[in-house]
Amino acid sequence: MSIRRFLAPNIIAVLILGFAWFLGHENILKEERNDQINLQKYIQVQRVILDNHFSEVNVNDLYRSSLKGFIRNIETEGLDFSATPLDTSVTNHRVSTLREAVQSFERAYRFLASVAPGEDLAARTDDAIIGMFAMLDPHSNYLEPERAEREQEQFSGRFQGIGVQFDIIADTITVVSAISGGPSDKLGIQSGDRIIQIDDVSAIGFTNQQVVSHLRGPKGTTVDVVIRRPRMANPLNFTITRDNIPIYTVDSSYMIDDDTGYLKISNFATTTYDEFMQAMESLKDQGMNRLVLDLRSNPGGYLIQAFRIVGEFFPAGTPIVATESRHARFISEYNTQRNGQFRDLPLIVMVDEGSASGSEIVAGAIQDFDRGLIVGRRTYGKGLVQVEFSLVDNSSVRITTSQYTTPSGRLIQKPFLDGREAYAYELFEREDALTDASHFVANVPDSLRFSTRSGRPIFGGGGILPDHILQRDTTRSFVFGFMRQRNLNTEFVRSYMDEYGDEVRSRWRDDFPSFLEEFTWSDEFVEGVRTRMIANGLVLTDTVSINSPILEGDQLFINPEAFERDRWILEGSLKAELSRQIWDTQHYFQVFNTIFDTTLRDAVTLWEEVNELKALADQSSPPRRSSTSLYQQQ
Repeated sequence: MSIRRFLAPNIIAVLILGFAWFLGHENILKEERNDQINLQKYIQVQRVILDNHFSEVNVNDLYRSSLKGFIRNIETEGLDFSATPLDTSVTNHRVSTLREAVQSFERAYRFLASVAPGEDLAARTDDAIIGMFAMLDPHSNYLEPERAEREQEQFSGRFQGIGVQFDIIADTITVVSAISGGPSDKLGIQSGDRIIQIDDVSAIGFTNQQVVSHLRGPKGTTVDVVIRRPRMANPLNFTITRDNIPIYTVDSSYMIDDDTGYLKISNFATTTYDEFMQAMESLKDQGMNRLVLDLRSNPGGYLIQAFRIVGEFFPAGTPIVATESRHARFISEYNTQRNGQFRDLPLIVMVDEGSASGSEIVAGAIQDFDRGLIVGRRTYGKGLVQVEFSLVDNSSVRITTSQYTTPSGRLIQKPFLDGREAYAYELFEREDALTDASHFVANVPDSLRFSTRSGRPIFGGGGILPDHILQRDTTRSFVFGFMRQRNLNTEFVRSYMDEYGDEVRSRWRDDFPSFLEEFTWSDEFVEGVRTRMIANGLVLTDTVSINSPILEGDQLFINPEAFERDRWILEGSLKAELSRQIWDTQHYFQVFNTIFDTTLRDAVTLWEEVNELKALADQSSPPRRSSTSLYQQQ
């Protein structure tokens, strides 16, 4: 045997063993890097909470809450945590400093890694972080990287993509509308187009998330899409260059009548003030002499945007909102710096239980100064201010750093001492609007009773109670709900536009007022809607009473008379959806409001109350902020 023949197999064996050792070493290094990231993230969150939360946080309670979260979802079965670093019993040792908490958590982390090597330690670390937040206020939260990115897009007011609103109907991506001025709109992509291929990949059967991940991307990059357009034999090929796509927060603005403008804001993002001013200028050009500002279901957003908008209704030097905290750096007062452009414009502000945070800042300042009439239902009651902090892995946390008060000194935040679940479900426990208002006022303590500029009583500690209560619209339809649940409304309108789209656009595109007044669905179309609904599980039978339909599995049993009674609801909702596909979401809201919004119709009858309020305010002195700190009272 030659030396070469002897050495060759051994060299190969050594190389294989060396390579295996190298891979194992690499895995060990990778695991250690992941461990360091997880532990660093845990430290970051604890430090951010302890250093910034608006109330004092006990480090031992914070650590124990995190440890309970850490072990809550452990998948490895049969582990005994007693007398180990994972023991959460009260007999386990206490921590008194951040350093001790971090050291104790690292022992628990390393112990779990040793006894349960299959555990996803990144997920368990997230559980520990979520455990920390369980003991804080309900608006301090942890945001995973994807959620942090989505919410950043929402509040930045823009994202980067091709600019279409879409729906998935029968496994196919259907364009509802191309966003005006966006890349798709400029290329002529229109409502009803089906996207059947994206970058050489069939898009049939895509989920919503897959659509977003394939169509969104950095500005300047391109994506190839294949579109099938109704009544065209061959598919269309487009190469779309992605661009910044605005996310509009002014959902709708239009003239209700010759004098009254209507403007609805969905949330407060970085672009909201600019959108508001553009819409207001347009309404002024159309002859607006008074305004209905709709903040219903507006959950808030950036405080500075709400401040800038409400400032347009006041003269210079008006206090709008203040923030209070145990940290001096988070204490501030916001006063208007110049005269608002609409400081003399008669104003009605609409709110409901979905109006929160920034919406309550606007409504609170308007009410405190008797500047306009607040109408609707008691608002949510969120008076806590969050600051977002980024973490090592691109996730982030939102920490409540302060609480805000209105110009009169009112704290808007509702109680949350009974835990997050009770806090969230409080909305569902509210009675009808008038009963809720009476019950709320009867239980407000004297420390939370305040006065407006003219001396009218107002209340803190549970949102903004409107000046004029309007009950919730009770228009309901099981047939309509059945249609929406199965997304048949979009499918009906898509089919209609497939057949009559060119004719519809030619007739109505340049004459929306006539569409609003004159367009109606034919009996033939409504019959087709009913037939399609029957094919999808609607059962018309006189064996059920008119007011008591029965839902069994995928079938809805309903009396034929109930269908005819609710026909106007179906026709109205389908007309609103058709307007979205001919024009845009702004027109959708105008059609929907005109047909269905009885609360808005009631609100615009209250201008005499607005005038009476202005007369009271003109005779009064500005409200004075309470000298007693509400922060200290809590």
